[in-house]
Amino acid sequence: MSIRVLLADDHPLTRAGVRGALEADGGFQVVAEAENGREAVQMAREFEPDVAILDISMPDLNGLDATQQILRDHPEIRILILSMHSDKRYVEQAIKVGAAGYLLKDCAVEEVAGAVRSVHKGHGYLSPGITGVLIEDYRERTGRSAKEPLESPLTPAEREVLQLLAEGKTSREIASALCVSPKTVEARRKQITDKLDLHTVAELTKYAIREGLTSLES
Repeated sequence: MSIRVLLADDHPLTRAGVRGALEADGGFQVVAEAENGREAVQMAREFEPDVAILDISMPDLNGLDATQQILRDHPEIRILILSMHSDKRYVEQAIKVGAAGYLLKDCAVEEVAGAVRSVHKGHGYLSPGITGVLIEDYRERTGRSAKEPLESPLTPAEREVLQLLAEGKTSREIASALCVSPKTVEARRKQITDKLDLHTVAELTKYAIREGLTSLES
């Protein structure tokens, strides 16, 4: 039986490349494609794939927060993060939110099929280029007594607002996208600025990019 795959990336050429690699290998069925994280959450609910391949940097809702939302409703779906970032912060955040694997976009084409099969079987998967980064980070951690905490000070709801704010959405547009009132959006925005001690859109945008909530490259 074919492994049913949901593919989410805001770049059509990337989706076409991944789809082509899976179809050429055989044993896979791409049941749906999404161009942002919010669509990915909706399609996961509708199609219930075996594996969801999510780009980490997508508009409206990034791959990390989309992963959390998908797994909250469908914990049986295996998530494989697809990213151009090999930075340890992105990898650690992906693992923390429940992703089963992390695949670099510059990987060999044949690595895609192997990664999907691995996470579908219940195993984890990390691109070879990431392993050395994590080992070196572990050595640094064990050699230092103090380390900046990885946990985000923001709640998932606040992270959603921050991403949309960084992408230039107005409070009314954010309220419409999240199905809440503009007053709620403003309250969450104040919580964000208070927690981060960042008070301009430019500062919040830089923080959002640094934390991987958005790349603004779409």
